[in-house]
Amino acid sequence: MNSSRYRTISFLSDYGTKDEFVGVVKSVIHSLAPESKVIDISHDVKAHDIRAGGLTLARSAQYLDLGVVLAVVDPGVGGSRKGVALEVNGGEYVFVGPDNGLLAPAVAMLGESSCAVELNNPEFHLPSLSPTFAGRDIFAPVAAHLCRGVPLDELGSPIPVHSLQPGLLPVGGVNGEIATAEILWADRFGNLQLNLSPQDIQGLGDNLSLRFGETVRRVMRVKTFEEIPNSEIGLIVDSSGLLSLSMYSRSASEELQLYEGQQIELSPVSDEIPNSSPVILRKQR
Repeated sequence: MNSSRYRTISFLSDYGTKDEFVGVVKSVIHSLAPESKVIDISHDVKAHDIRAGGLTLARSAQYLDLGVVLAVVDPGVGGSRKGVALEVNGGEYVFVGPDNGLLAPAVAMLGESSCAVELNNPEFHLPSLSPTFAGRDIFAPVAAHLCRGVPLDELGSPIPVHSLQPGLLPVGGVNGEIATAEILWADRFGNLQLNLSPQDIQGLGDNLSLRFGETVRRVMRVKTFEEIPNSEIGLIVDSSGLLSLSMYSRSASEELQLYEGQQIELSPVSDEIPNSSPVILRKQR
């Protein structure tokens, strides 16, 4: 197995920055591998939200520097889930974290994993009084030892790559002239990323009806934010290549009261739909 000496650790977690967790993990890494560089991807993943962490990691994956990717969103810490390290693309990357589906989407974005180990060799862990902080006691020292050139197979027992937990991400689809999607992500600007690509809706036209619950809004396909008229909703290709509902200098999430995990539909526009005011569909009595 690859024994390259890595220089970069890209670090993602749901630890936040209010508590000491991120700083402690980074300090452990520095104490063991002082020449390594830790790059923070994000530590504001919603607590325990494996899917959100997996999506964040997948959006970032193709832009990460070659090296170690340390990802910790771990509601099952100390339980039956394994701690793992896996080589990707012959050792260009080594992913370190819990085997709970968090790592799988990013690995799929980059290529494929050739080998994996369960991190069960205590020689490369910190002594611990509790199993509740694996990020500090297992994952951080393993990442540091990888940067020092420790081969993967010394870190634990080999496990079949196909036995690793898959990432379960929703897939949008089109049935006739109706595209059904889920909101994957609401970013800090209020843009709402959908699990649809531009190709998915290429036959539906540039002006569309957005439906969710009893509300219908008109949306228009645009290339830039400034093309979106004031108070209107635009459908833009975002930096990940997926479609997002957006507004110009305003939050589409707040305007529409839509958030991660909610379902929407897009279809060719109807003349009855106004440009800005929502239409509430009510059942006839």
